[in-house]
Amino acid sequence: MENKILSIMKDVFDVSDLDNTCTQETCENWDSLHHLMLISELEDAFGVEFDPEEMAEMKTFAQVKSTLESKM
Repeated sequence: MENKILSIMKDVFDVSDLDNTCTQETCENWDSLHHLMLISELEDAFGVEFDPEEMAEMKTFAQVKSTLESKM
């Protein structure tokens, strides 16, 4: 799951160097538009749907992973 999330994040944020320490503050291109794109890609890839509160909380790789794990 971790590698799949990182792959999606790299594609959405258009970066080649990204690891599991990525946060909204440290990751290049992680702005509000790219955040929504990330949410959409994650929902499609994992067959889940996030509610607005969950979307707002996903500001780090760890939070993204944790939220996804809670949906599986």
